[in-house]
Amino acid sequence: MGPDELSPAAAAGVGGDGEAAPFSFSIWPPTQRTRDAVVRRLVDTLAGDTLLCKRYGAVPAADADPAARAIEAEAFDAAAVTGGAASSVEEGIEALQLYSKEVSRRLLDFVKSRSAAAKAEPPKDEPDAVKDEPSEEAAA
Repeated sequence: MGPDELSPAAAAGVGGDGEAAPFSFSIWPPTQRTRDAVVRRLVDTLAGDTLLCKRYGAVPAADADPAARAIEAEAFDAAAVTGGAASSVEEGIEALQLYSKEVSRRLLDFVKSRSAAAKAEPPKDEPDAVKDEPSEEAAA
């Protein structure tokens, strides 16, 4: 038997005495490893070559990481209020679905607000337009 293979008893969840071993499964809250993976994916989405970036503009890498961490933390907090003490797998699934929706909503809100702010600011590379004032020669 290879190192990645389970014995038939272990695969069936049977303990050494032949009785079924208790199995515990918790989907909520997500592990820190899962939350970190969500942050990494958000950074890739914000700063990478994605449809979101093509439509709303890419976020510089220096800004993407703190923004992604804030988006994830806010989404987690919002979902934790609702499903913080999920007592069943079904409640945990509902909390995880809410967390996922909150991440998506907050990501979209962030890129839209950033895009709107960028459009509202005058371009930094171009000098301010000089107002056309009638010259003294034209007035004479």
